[in-house]
Amino acid sequence: MPGELPSVLAEEVQQLAGEATRSVAGNMQVRIAVEVGQLDPRLKLAACDRVQPYLPTGSKPWGKTRIGLRCAEGSTRWNVFLPVTVHVFGRSLVAAGPLPAGAVLAESDLLEGEVDLAAAPGAPVGQKSGAVGRTLARPLAPGDALRQTDLRARQWFAAGETVRVDVQGGGYAVSTEGQALSPGIEGQPVRVRTGSGRIVSGQAVGERRVELSF
Repeated sequence: MPGELPSVLAEEVQQLAGEATRSVAGNMQVRIAVEVGQLDPRLKLAACDRVQPYLPTGSKPWGKTRIGLRCAEGSTRWNVFLPVTVHVFGRSLVAAGPLPAGAVLAESDLLEGEVDLAAAPGAPVGQKSGAVGRTLARPLAPGDALRQTDLRARQWFAAGETVRVDVQGGGYAVSTEGQALSPGIEGQPVRVRTGSGRIVSGQAVGERRVELSF
């Protein structure tokens, strides 16, 4: 049993991982390929009449992950974990050529191509409108997928600027103005002093715009 799996069991593992990945992918148009690894050859497992593959609790069938194998019918019950790699291929933007860190992206820098969405962390960028004019945080080689984590966070405003504060709560939404007490960096909290003198914290979401949710 340790080492390469029997072909029937390997197919069951591929089917289980593929179905779980399709559930995660939802309506995304993707092509899934499951690469089955090998059990540690040092394992000494008792003979088993029926081995049952399962997805361990908390495991995400995406990229490098694992599938559980347990002996469901045999003289000795055992449970082991099998390494698998789930490739999720979809359309996204890729680098048209070598791009250094710090480059400001232009339309000609990007092409559309099929990439393995699960090969690295960070959501791939699918539209040029979300990338053109942005600055690269790391270099990209030709054909590399462009991911959100490859882009430097935008600064929407500086400390001291007047910003619009949009407040949303259960069944209501209001807007007011305030003064930013810290720079408005994309994805980071920012403090704002409102016209009444109250200091609140929210998220910078656009040019001189802050959102608060209650």
